Amino acid sequence: MPGALDHESPVLARLFALGATGAMETAGEQGPETLAYFPEELPLDLEGAWESVDEVDYVRAYREGLEAVRVGPLVIAPTHRHPALQAGEQVVWLDPATAFGTGHHETTRLALAALSDLDLVGRSVLDVGAGSGILAIAADRLGAASALGVDVDAATVPVARANAALNRSRARFLEGSLDHPALPRTFDVVVANLYAEVHVTLMAAYLERVVPGGRLLLTGVLARLSHLVERALPAGAVPRLRHEGEWVLVEVEVPR
Repeated sequence: MPGALDHESPVLARLFALGATGAMETAGEQGPETLAYFPEELPLDLEGAWESVDEVDYVRAYREGLEAVRVGPLVIAPTHRHPALQAGEQVVWLDPATAFGTGHHETTRLALAALSDLDLVGRSVLDVGAGSGILAIAADRLGAASALGVDVDAATVPVARANAALNRSRARFLEGSLDHPALPRTFDVVVANLYAEVHVTLMAAYLERVVPGGRLLLTGVLARLSHLVERALPAGAVPRLRHEGEWVLVEVEVPR
């Protein structure tokens, strides 16, 4: 398979033993070829040719290429950008890090749009699978009385807390899930950017955490799998679907 690193290949094994920092096998014009990267040219007893390539800091290039994202009244911007705000807009500063959520992915934008369309003033919001913390921070920006995020990935919680501090946000973050003992009993809004299958598994727990008449905002759902989430909803619930590309957000008011 082109591009695969097969360490059982004798050629690749030898290249790595000689100090290659990366290698792959590709389909060349004359048949299979092996491309290997070395930090410097070495006297190798192998058939081939040396070529110099410029070093590229791909992380830096990605970061510098990020632009601000506008969703409703929110402007999600990396700290090296200085977007001009229109009347009524609020900025959420967010740099790429090890946690998912910068506002550039369709699923995140769907959730931000759904939160923006709600009147969150005086309401409580729980973000399940908070990642970078963007949704809880956005809810705080949009006037929520409280915004709390939980994530089972311990590495994301410090990232979310740092983003909250960067934005002087009151949003709080805990390691764990819907059964965390420190969670308030219920919330007015529960938002989650996870997979369809995970939403199905967590549906009963979601419903235990939402007040009657409250809202569930479930994104991260591929359009072809949205029926799984809809079937898991409680009887009488009428979902509203938001689409962007191949992704769907399922929004529902929990029956009273």
